[in-house]
Amino acid sequence: MKVLEERIIKDGQLLGETILKVDSFLTHQVDYQLMKDIGRVFAAKYRHEGITKIVTIEASGIAPALYVAEALDLPMVFAKKSKNITMTEDILTAQVYSFTKQVTSQVSIAQKFLKASDKVLIIDDFLANGQAAKGLIEMIEQAGAQVAGVGIVIEKSFQSGRQLLEEMGVPVTSLARLGRCENGEIKFLEADA
Repeated sequence: MKVLEERIIKDGQLLGETILKVDSFLTHQVDYQLMKDIGRVFAAKYRHEGITKIVTIEASGIAPALYVAEALDLPMVFAKKSKNITMTEDILTAQVYSFTKQVTSQVSIAQKFLKASDKVLIIDDFLANGQAAKGLIEMIEQAGAQVAGVGIVIEKSFQSGRQLLEEMGVPVTSLARLGRCENGEIKFLEADA
């Protein structure tokens, strides 16, 4: 997605060779117009796949996932990183390691929001080592639902996330695929959409 790559070059900030800071438009402050564009691109890719739910993980995946849900006119469900006292029903859970925060969290979704009849598209902001998507896949499978694919806004192609998901048999669609970034230069590989 050319407009996303251009925005990453304009406003993204490399922190070393493996961390890309995009807090001015995706992970802290959100550019809703860019998110709408992202939503339309994912919707066009998955429109004919029989998707019934969009699932993401709290917090930075919520904005792009919501716009995908809007474009497909579907509900969006997000996995919570901490269980609150109102979550009293049957709960689907998984352990997820965050590359950026370097912590493991138990994430959860109330089971009433995922049914065996659902066909789910996972949307997330970044793909690095694939642990967030893997955790979401585990919860979706606990519900007996089917994963149609994983849509990623920015993939760190030099890390193992895509390989992990593809080995699980899950298709991955990334809108911007970062190659190894050296000497402060952001490099892209060919994106999926």
